[in-house]
Amino acid sequence: MLETHLFKERQTVKLGLIKTVQDLFPGETLKTAYSIKDGVFCRLDKSALSEREVRKIGVCLREWVKNDEPIEFLCRKDGYYHYRMGETVVKVLYPADTHASRAEPFSVLPFFPGFIVDFAASGEEKNLLLPERLSSAYDKTQKWLSNIGIELVPDVNAYIESGRSLELISIAEALQEKEISDIADTILKERRSVRVVLITGPSSSGKTTFAQRLSAQLRVNGLRPIPLSLDNYFLNRNMTPRRKDGSYDFESLHALDLKLLQRQVTELIGGETVETPLFDFVTGTRMEKTRPLSMGPSEILLIEGIHALNPELLPAIGRYNLFKIYLGSLFELNVDLMNRVPTTEVRLLRRMVRSVRYRGTSPEETIRQWDAVRAGERKSIFRFAEESDVVFNSSLLYEMHALRPFAEDSLKQIPDDSPFRDTRDRLMNLLDFFQNMDCSKIPFNSILREFIGGSIYFDEE
Repeated sequence: MLETHLFKERQTVKLGLIKTVQDLFPGETLKTAYSIKDGVFCRLDKSALSEREVRKIGVCLREWVKNDEPIEFLCRKDGYYHYRMGETVVKVLYPADTHASRAEPFSVLPFFPGFIVDFAASGEEKNLLLPERLSSAYDKTQKWLSNIGIELVPDVNAYIESGRSLELISIAEALQEKEISDIADTILKERRSVRVVLITGPSSSGKTTFAQRLSAQLRVNGLRPIPLSLDNYFLNRNMTPRRKDGSYDFESLHALDLKLLQRQVTELIGGETVETPLFDFVTGTRMEKTRPLSMGPSEILLIEGIHALNPELLPAIGRYNLFKIYLGSLFELNVDLMNRVPTTEVRLLRRMVRSVRYRGTSPEETIRQWDAVRAGERKSIFRFAEESDVVFNSSLLYEMHALRPFAEDSLKQIPDDSPFRDTRDRLMNLLDFFQNMDCSKIPFNSILREFIGGSIYFDEE
């Protein structure tokens, strides 16, 4: 499964969109902001768009595709692919198909203050769930960046080059701590009804560190979080569902003993003591030993896992008893206004660095596994994001600068004759846009420490 930002036909749509916006709104610049399922949210840099204007963009863009307007590839230089369309020259991070008529089918949907270019809902716009919570989290981050005068990657590079790295780290970490504290305060206000906190997010979004930091803030508020691991509710290996190729599907919701989990959570909320299971991953079976668990009036159940937001996980528990948190690694910075940094690239680098340093997994194996990881995310995680009570952005504005030396060391292990050479070169090219920074001042409870090491929450020996 190729990452969507690598689809040449999708990049062709981007070229046409840039050209269309420049033709319709002289003096304005298109900003590609963030991905939404199978699309991307875009807006103008200086002003909001009305629904009428968005419809006009859609009409003109489809006309551009229909007419098969000429696209000329000029060169690859300074990390960009350069193209000419008439008198417009555009530079983009990823290559495009030079035939406009081959552009991937799309819909342009109004979403104030801009629009969504959606590649899945063509002809089915009514089925697209607008990303209200995701958008709110992104907008909150953008307002904060505006307050400190940062918008693009070169702005952060300038901070680092002027010796102000510690200032950046302090501000970014303080923002996340405030967000976590605010979430804990919200849970406290609803403590009479909320008995279970559910946390999920895609791979390498920092769920474990977030859960630990939220637990600390809940304790400050007088609540005692009780962790319940979904991993201990796995069915015995011989009962695990299989994929079409015969391999075990450990990421299926039905790989869990749902009946036992649902019964025990109901009993815990009702004040009973239960014997929770323990799973042996070596033998692939449930242990005979169990762990007694109960919840008092000041205690709250904390469940973290990929299925945490799936309504089928705890269908009998009232929604008012559940507080759902979605972690999105919404990398906030664009390389420039028209070229965003795909969040999947950032998470892949996070995962690669952690796997090489602490899990004994080679960079090639991490890349080889990535398609299966992404397929699981699409199936089990992303579609439930809008059901959350809050979206927490686990990305840090300085993280690509901090990850760069670790990521480069990992990527250099991939030889030239590897089938993953193109991925290596693509990621190395992306890293070149980020100035190296000193990581020694990053706090030891930072989410980034989960990947680069030195976290107080992990035993790394």
